[in-house]
Amino acid sequence: MKSQTSIPTTKVERASQFVKTGIKIGGNYLKHYSRKLVNPDLSRDELHEDNAGDIYESLSQLKGSALKVAQMMSMDKNLLPKAYSERFTMAQYSAPPLSGPLVVKTFVKYFGKSPGQLFDRFGLEAVNAASIGQVHEAWLDGKKLAVKVQYPGVADSVTSDLRMVRPFAIQLLNLNERDIDRYMAEVGTKLLEETDYKLELERSVAISEACAGIDNLVFTRYYPELSGPRILTMDWMEGKHLKEFLKTNPSQAIRNRIGQAMWDFYDFQIHTLKTVHADPHPGNFLMQDDGRLGVIDFGCVKVIPEAYYEKYFSLINPDLMADEVRSTRIFYELEFIVAEDSPEEIRFFSELFKTMINLLGKPFHHRRFDFADDAYFQSIYEFSDKLSKVKELRESKSARGSQHSLYINRTYFGLYSILNELRAEVTTHKPAWLTAQAISESL
Repeated sequence: MKSQTSIPTTKVERASQFVKTGIKIGGNYLKHYSRKLVNPDLSRDELHEDNAGDIYESLSQLKGSALKVAQMMSMDKNLLPKAYSERFTMAQYSAPPLSGPLVVKTFVKYFGKSPGQLFDRFGLEAVNAASIGQVHEAWLDGKKLAVKVQYPGVADSVTSDLRMVRPFAIQLLNLNERDIDRYMAEVGTKLLEETDYKLELERSVAISEACAGIDNLVFTRYYPELSGPRILTMDWMEGKHLKEFLKTNPSQAIRNRIGQAMWDFYDFQIHTLKTVHADPHPGNFLMQDDGRLGVIDFGCVKVIPEAYYEKYFSLINPDLMADEVRSTRIFYELEFIVAEDSPEEIRFFSELFKTMINLLGKPFHHRRFDFADDAYFQSIYEFSDKLSKVKELRESKSARGSQHSLYINRTYFGLYSILNELRAEVTTHKPAWLTAQAISESL
């Protein structure tokens, strides 16, 4: 893949790129409707292909927040037309890399030295390039290291990028402006954190150490002396990303072992640490042939407020959901329903969100759950598709759902999706506090 020798960093340069993309998309629509005059039965598939290609090409050149949003949207199957989802998935693994001279310039800026002066050997050609940064191989004292280098200008352009990507998101996600503004505000906060590699270093060490006792999990060692605000150095970890791993045709026992490690990893973070690796896309994990799971990226971490945690997970309990008074109170507190709602709206939105909670909470209602159950996932996708077309949500005067729900829902959806691809069956370890008695005492 051809490397980039420069990245637009000023607001004017980045805005110009968005304008050019908008013009291309306008041309695609004009071409589509011209063809439709000749062939009224023409589908929108080719239009989606053209638009997805143009948007991804533009975001790939810009790097940073806009490309990260595309990556996030690609994780949610049925959220986007297939053409967008497939193209945006590339942001997880294979964005165009930054050229060697720009990498050297970044090292000189933050260390006062070139990578050749810091390491015995440093590969200037990136081995992996994603939305926020890219990874290089390096060697020091006989050890192979992975060095993550952030793209120039990413940290400074988060706010302006999200403002410019907002119109695309409104059209693609089919959300009302209040929901998209809340979405963008929460995403903006997390993206600013993701650009702070010092913070990522602290969280990587803390979560790795806290989860070290979980069976079949593997973490890397980090090097603070070779890390900085935009550079992060760690031991190299061998392993395969999910798609490459599945091509080896692993046994069901190995699939289950890796799936169990992943479930236990998230279960412990959410229910014990109240701090969670909130970016469960396949690019952040390395599968080992012996059934161990390597975790390699802690850029996106969500700290879960205690009050929100108790209310959110109490809804998993079917006894509470059957109690209309208590469940309605929690729906208010989690902003699923709001004070301005009419009685009809309260009933409508309550039933809508109960259906969603029952679907997403289903794995917790079984001692073991088979994530190879495609019928279960199809029901989720169908509900998501239905949700995107609900007129009452699009026309609602209020945003629905606490902002904390964005990353918690995304975490579980990403986890479920990976376990589905693995075809893994796992023991779900329903937390003890989610019993009816414990919930009654806590609420």
